[in-house]
Amino acid sequence: MPRSKTPTVTLDEAKARFEAWRQNRKGKAAIPDELWSAAVDVARKEGASRTATELRVEWNHLKRRMAAAAGTSSKPTPPRFVELVAPREDALQECVVEVEGRRSKLRIQLKGASASYLATLSRELWESAS
Repeated sequence: MPRSKTPTVTLDEAKARFEAWRQNRKGKAAIPDELWSAAVDVARKEGASRTATELRVEWNHLKRRMAAAAGTSSKPTPPRFVELVAPREDALQECVVEVEGRRSKLRIQLKGASASYLATLSRELWESAS
C-alpha cells in the first residue's frame, strides 16, 4: 500500500487544531473537511473510539468519514447468492415410543424409520388420545 505524501498528524496536534477551531468558530459552524481529514488520519493510528473521545466528535460521524476516505461503504453489502442446503433425511437406527394412559400402555418399536415418519406418528397418536 503506497504511503500518503501528506505528513501524518498526531493526536495532540489534531486536538490542538480542533480546540483552536472551536475557539474561533462562529455559531454552530460545521467541522471543516481539513479537520475531519486530520481526525481520520489520527483514528487510523489511535483507533476511532479514543480519537472521537479526545477530539470531542461523534464516533458515528468519524467512522463514516473513515469509511468514505477508505473508499468503502460503512454498511456491509448483502450477499448476492445464498445456498440453502436441505437436511438429509437419515433413517433412525432404532426408536422406541412408549405411551402410557390411565388404563394401558403402548410400546411401538421402529427400525429404519425416518424422523418425519416418527413426527407424523407422534402427532397422530397425540391427536387420537386427546
